[in-house]
Amino acid sequence: MAGIVIVGGGQAAASMAAKLRTLGYAGEVTIIGEEPVPPYQRPPLSKAYLLGDMPLERLTLRADDWWGANNIRLRTGTRVTEIDRTSRQVRMGSEVLGYDQLALCTGATPRWLPEGIGGRLPGVHVVRTLADVDAMAPEFVTGRRLVVIGGGYIGLEAAAVARKLGLTVTVIEAAPRILGRVACAETADAIRALHTSHGVEIIEGTGLARLTGTDRVTGAELADGRLIEADFAIVGIGVTPASALAEAAGLEVENGIKVDAHCRTSDPAIWAAGDCASFPSGDGRIRLESVGNAIDMAETVAENMLGASRAYAPKAWFWSDQFDAKLQIAGLNAGYDQVVTRGGDGQSFWYFRTGQLIAVDALNDARAYMIGKRLIEGGKQVSPDEVASTTDLKALMK
Repeated sequence: MAGIVIVGGGQAAASMAAKLRTLGYAGEVTIIGEEPVPPYQRPPLSKAYLLGDMPLERLTLRADDWWGANNIRLRTGTRVTEIDRTSRQVRMGSEVLGYDQLALCTGATPRWLPEGIGGRLPGVHVVRTLADVDAMAPEFVTGRRLVVIGGGYIGLEAAAVARKLGLTVTVIEAAPRILGRVACAETADAIRALHTSHGVEIIEGTGLARLTGTDRVTGAELADGRLIEADFAIVGIGVTPASALAEAAGLEVENGIKVDAHCRTSDPAIWAAGDCASFPSGDGRIRLESVGNAIDMAETVAENMLGASRAYAPKAWFWSDQFDAKLQIAGLNAGYDQVVTRGGDGQSFWYFRTGQLIAVDALNDARAYMIGKRLIEGGKQVSPDEVASTTDLKALMK
């Protein structure tokens, strides 16, 4: 029996394989990952791992002997080059492996700046894989100068690590403000204040003309003519879903691998989960890039592979660690039209759409995060006035 093949070696793949065994599936399970290491946590890469606070062995999701003990074949350092849907086989160069059901957990790839403006000069880095972070780690030397291109969470996390290690850091964001695509202006203001208080220079509303240098990056020339000198650069301008393999196989693609409510692709024998997959939400489709989504979606696929027919309902949650601050996010803020700000031990920002609570950003305020998350997931109606005026957030749960 060919069994289940999972393409991709990240959080979604590991979670799916574990869930299949938990549910009692006794057939073959094979994970095929391009990276030469077993599945590991990605979020700490740009934070604790880069700082040196988390060793490599703590990054891995499972102990080395877990895979064999659970009869899961783990193929690392192996690239799937083709999917033959007719014969239900995946090709890895000259090698072929059959499947009964196939799951695509191929993740996403970071966007690079164009080569013509210096995007591939030595000393220019992106943050996605263990290899990416290992390659940039030697650059983080006290006194050196870092330019970060992009004011999203990845870039800001790297900036925070660099400042903690004593580097001079400049963040360049072409949009009018940092976190423009993912957070309200109030959250962005709080994060900006956090960074500037630690000595990070943030330049907003000014585009990058090019990265300078010949043999190695030496700086960043801005659209207004300014030149920011740098010893190295980190590019954090987002990711694109890794859907090329699926597209080449003739599967439907729409901002990622298109799946239905049960996480099944346009081929009934093929599923997708994690950063690479777009799924129905409301009147449209969304794609989430988070650990929570990778785990929950992968476990839903495992259940549905075994006949559950369960629709995927994301419980969106995210987090970002910067300096001594933890930003915790619950819900999806798309389409918000009102934000309520609360103070206290930390700060929290409550997003509403037509009077309904849809998301919460909590900065050093775990209580606000947990209560907001429970309210959103429980579908409990609370008004902006109630959130603004209550002295005890817990009272909103009644």
